[in-house]
Amino acid sequence: MNPAAVLARALRDPASVLALDSAGWTALLAVARAEQLIGTLAHRVQGLAIPSAATRVLEDARASVEQGRVAALWEAEMARRALAGTNIPVVLLKGTAYAAAGFAAATGRSIGDLDILVPRARIDEAEAALLAAGWEWVKPDPYDDAYYRRWMHELPPLIHRERDRMIDVHHTILPLTARITPDAEGLLADSVALENGLRILAPADMICHAAAHLLADGDLAGGMRNLWDIHCLIGEFGIEGLEARAVRHGLLSAVHRAARQANDLYGTSIPERWRVWDSADPLYRRRLLARDGWGRPTRRFTRLAFYIRSHWLRMPPHLLARHLWTKWRKGHVPA
Repeated sequence: MNPAAVLARALRDPASVLALDSAGWTALLAVARAEQLIGTLAHRVQGLAIPSAATRVLEDARASVEQGRVAALWEAEMARRALAGTNIPVVLLKGTAYAAAGFAAATGRSIGDLDILVPRARIDEAEAALLAAGWEWVKPDPYDDAYYRRWMHELPPLIHRERDRMIDVHHTILPLTARITPDAEGLLADSVALENGLRILAPADMICHAAAHLLADGDLAGGMRNLWDIHCLIGEFGIEGLEARAVRHGLLSAVHRAARQANDLYGTSIPERWRVWDSADPLYRRRLLARDGWGRPTRRFTRLAFYIRSHWLRMPPHLLARHLWTKWRKGHVPA
């Protein structure tokens, strides 16, 4: 069985790991680490009679993701303090949002950069407040800076000079040049306040955002983790009202496809009418499972095709050609 498929099976049915030999465990742990799902796996198999060597690795993973959770929530608090004087509504996104709200998707989840959503009309204020509080620019290249500000859905990334933590400040969830234009004002208007004054997206919008990030904006790198997020969110909140929100954001196709892939890999409960695959779905599955037993990326041409597709979705052909040419001249090579 494909090593990434073994990981999907382990998350779906933790008891399946009991049949693994030492080579199987080596592959499972390597792929889980590469897909940033080792903490999730550690929680899923906790309490099972597994080999001592694997137990030690998974105990370390649980400790690491807990440390990451605490650091992510502290970084969110630092951003809240930095922006408190502006009265700008600040919506947490992705992993930090799940952790702040205590959602099931946060269990064992690796959390990277802090992602927040603010109104586009006030993004300059947010930028100024964060710079004053110690964040600095990551991308000094004038082309990259101009590209983000003119075409993207976020500011160029910032990093804090003392804590060495990144923040991505969004004003919507897809690039401005993308073929799909989600309702950013609706995302903000229907967001939910937390006790500390920060906000999170409504659950249906969280699923829409995860599907957009996976299928309408990315090359499916890290897709197994994104699908696990969707699996957990659907499991916790169901799909009532999800289609209506997806239609509002122009993301119905992405949500349906993500749900089908989550159902295929993790057994996510979705309506029967959503489970009918189209001709492209096997290609998405092939990309999602492109790992070998050492956790290394495989299926180079499939990955390249999805990399090109991600840029094709992000911008019109003439802008895409100019952007790829500029990046190639600067030495950028897709992974």
